[in-house]
Amino acid sequence: MTFEKGGVWRNWVGNQYCVSQYKASPETEAELVDLVREADQRDLGIRVSGSGHSFTPVVGTNGLLLSLANLHGVHSIDHEHKRVTVAGGTKINEVGRTLKQHGLSLINQGDIDSQAVAGAFTTGTHGTGLRLGNLASSICGMRIIKADGNILDIDDSDRDLLHAAQVSLGTLGIISSLTLNVMDAYNLHERLWRDDFETCMERHDELAANHRHFGFFWCPTPESRHLYCLPDTAAVSSTEKLADVCEMKIMDITDAAPMEADFEKIAYSSEVYPIEYVPNFVELEYAVPLEYGKTAVRAVRELMLTRHTNCIYPIEYRFTAGDPGWMSPFHHQDSITLSVSGGPGIDYWPFLRDVDEILRRYGSRPHWGKMHFLDTDDVTQLYPRANDFRNLRRQIDPKNRFLNDHLRLLLG
Repeated sequence: MTFEKGGVWRNWVGNQYCVSQYKASPETEAELVDLVREADQRDLGIRVSGSGHSFTPVVGTNGLLLSLANLHGVHSIDHEHKRVTVAGGTKINEVGRTLKQHGLSLINQGDIDSQAVAGAFTTGTHGTGLRLGNLASSICGMRIIKADGNILDIDDSDRDLLHAAQVSLGTLGIISSLTLNVMDAYNLHERLWRDDFETCMERHDELAANHRHFGFFWCPTPESRHLYCLPDTAAVSSTEKLADVCEMKIMDITDAAPMEADFEKIAYSSEVYPIEYVPNFVELEYAVPLEYGKTAVRAVRELMLTRHTNCIYPIEYRFTAGDPGWMSPFHHQDSITLSVSGGPGIDYWPFLRDVDEILRRYGSRPHWGKMHFLDTDDVTQLYPRANDFRNLRRQIDPKNRFLNDHLRLLLG
C-alpha cells in the first residue's frame, strides 16, 4: 500500500488542525505494518487521527497521518474469560452492538460512543462510578506496531508493560488491536431530575455510594443546559430555581424490563450511556482527588458566578476509581472529574487558565484529550511513574517516530 498525498486535518470541534505530508487508511494489519515501516525509512513522524474527539494537539503531525477507520470490528470473543479483542479503529458504539448480540457488555462507558477505541481508551476517557475505573483499566492486552514494523504483543503476563501501555497516547506505536475485559450483559435504569446546588452537595456522598453511576451537570444560567442538549427536567425538579441548578443523573443495573418514560429509561447498557452533543465547545477536564471534589466544584462555581459570568457552559462532574495505569489521570487515585468548556465567539483562555489554577491546588491531573496547561515538570510531579514511562517509551521508540511537539513536551 502506498502513501496518499496529505493535506489539512481538523478535529471534531475544529480547534486543532495539522497539515500532513502524507496520509493513509490501511485495511489490514499487514498494510499497516508496511506503512509504518516505510514511514520510518523515510524519516517521517507518524500519528493516528482516530475520530478526532481530542481537544488537545495529540494528533498533529507533518509526516504520515494514519486513519484506522478501515481496521474495525470485534475479532474474537472469549465467553469463558469474558474478554473481547477489537481492532483499534472500532467505534465504541460498534463494540456495544456486537457485545449485545453475544450477551455481554462493556464494564463502563463514557457519554460519547462515536470515538475509536484505541484513541478513547488510551487518552484516559472514563464514565462515572465511585467504584468503576476508567475505560483503559479494562484493557488486558494490545498489539502495537513499532516504528520498525515489528509487532509488540502486550498482555497481563507483564503487568508493568501493560499498565504503561494502557494510557500511552499512541506514543509507543500504532495500536492495531485491544483486548478488553467485559462482563455479562446488563440493563441500566437511568433517572434524571434537577436539584439546586446545595441540595446536590448535601446528597453528594449518599448518591455516589448508593448508585453504580452518579454524576451531574451544574448549570449557571437557564440557557446553560441547551448548550449541552440536556433535557428540561423542571417537571421532576426539587427546586423552583432555573439558574444555579444541578441536572442530576443516576444509573443502576436492573433486571426490570426495558421501558422509556419522561426522565426515566431502562435499556441495554450501551444504549443508555451516550449523550448527544453538538460540537460547539472546547473542554478542559481534570481528575481531582475524591476528598477535594466538593471543595473544587464550589471554587469553580464561585469563579463562574463572579468573575467569568459570560462562561455559561455547564460544569460536568463525575466519579472514577483509581487504577494502576502509569500515565492514567486516576493513577492510584480515586477521583471526581470536573470539566468546564469555552464556547465559540468568547475568549475563553483566561477562564480556562483560572480553572486550571484552582484545580492545581488539589494535585489534579488532566484527561489527556482535553485542554490543559501541563508542561514537562508538571507531568513529572503529578505522575509518580512519569520518568519510568519516558524511559520505556524511548526503548520502544528510540527515534521518536510517534511523538509530536505537544507530546514531546509531556512525555518525550
